[in-house]
Amino acid sequence: MSVSTNELAPGIAGSVTPVPGAEAPAKSDLRAHVHDAARRARVAARTLARLTSDAKDAALLAAADALVAATDSIIAANADDLRRAREAGIGEAMLDRLALDAGRIGGIAAGLRQVAGLPDPVGEILRGSSRPNGLRLRQIRVPLGVVGMVYEGRPNVTVDAFGLTLKSGNAVLLRGSSSAATSNAELVRVLREALVAAGLPADTVQLLDSQDRVTVTHLIQARGLVDVVIPRGGAGLIDAVVRDAQVPTIETGVGNCHVYVHAEADLALAERIVLNSKTRRPSVCNAAETLLIDRAIADVAVPRLIGALQAAGVTVHGDEPLARRASEAGLPVVLPVTEEDFETEYLSLDIAAALVDGLDDAIKHIDRYSSGHTDAIVTANLGAAQEFTDRVDSAAVMVNASTAFTDGEQFGFGAEIGISTQKLHARGPMGLPELTTTKWIVLGDGQIRPV
Repeated sequence: MSVSTNELAPGIAGSVTPVPGAEAPAKSDLRAHVHDAARRARVAARTLARLTSDAKDAALLAAADALVAATDSIIAANADDLRRAREAGIGEAMLDRLALDAGRIGGIAAGLRQVAGLPDPVGEILRGSSRPNGLRLRQIRVPLGVVGMVYEGRPNVTVDAFGLTLKSGNAVLLRGSSSAATSNAELVRVLREALVAAGLPADTVQLLDSQDRVTVTHLIQARGLVDVVIPRGGAGLIDAVVRDAQVPTIETGVGNCHVYVHAEADLALAERIVLNSKTRRPSVCNAAETLLIDRAIADVAVPRLIGALQAAGVTVHGDEPLARRASEAGLPVVLPVTEEDFETEYLSLDIAAALVDGLDDAIKHIDRYSSGHTDAIVTANLGAAQEFTDRVDSAAVMVNASTAFTDGEQFGFGAEIGISTQKLHARGPMGLPELTTTKWIVLGDGQIRPV
């Protein structure tokens, strides 16, 4: 999930060293620092690409055990991050995303064990054929190579990225942010030691210095050294990486997600879905940001759904017809909605809301404002559901289910490297297969191509 702290957006610097105990490189040496790390990662990636599934799984399980064993030191490191975050005035929602305790560390370790239990995508044969001249062709999955991760906050991403890239045979360069500086450094220290104990290269995972945001530039412009960069965070970070990258980038988009309550919706079901989509974790990218209610059921649906949201502490920004019905029902004031509201990924307890004239109008609204992440319909009409899924062009389309389910773990991927809203290579939650590319193997017995 994306947390929009925008810590890595232009103008904001971090403060973590690549190896605990090491001095941060001088500003003039940052390009060399990043490129040297990338070269070491390429060496490690060659080893990882040839590892057996058993060897990768053993390393993941050892890393999970090492994290649990290091719980006290990780919590101590995290306490330093939390102290600095509070002094900087970071809000409670972001503090919650940053915080680690024994339970969360155990959950992170459990995620590594889950990834270890997933099928290994490397070597999977996607298609093959025999040509009339006797050539035998196979297209197989192979690792991407060196993956760069640029991300904000949330130290669990450090371990998720490590686990998924290792299992898929890739080395990873991590460029975290200042809010999780000490936590990330300690986590990477533990992971590197576990790798060495398992007989694998420590440079399978490296934490880049984040003292200066220019390290992001050096990473995303390391053409020939880094195979792909994945930004994960708020709109400012993602836009900056996509705009300035000179290496291939998988864009993990922001989530301006919609829930449309159709004229034939079960309102009890709709209430549960709307509340869960908006309030479960409002600061993540799969949270609903807009509620669309069919005008045909407005007299009943508006009091129930808007009332439920307001009772849960959500500030509703609604169009005039919706606000009027809410007022007539005696609900608290609904703020006037603006064009900017419909375009906004709030990541807070705010939601835009409007009445729509049927399915066509709802889809037109979604086409105009959705970021293409996740959009949902609540309906008992199978035909309407089918039309919605056919016409809404988003990475995930939900029918009678919360938008919160757009998540790698919920999709059975163990974890996710991010949620892609682009259409090339990967779309939606990205797990192990999305961290591979393909190679053609052609077997012959002396064939030559005629002139």
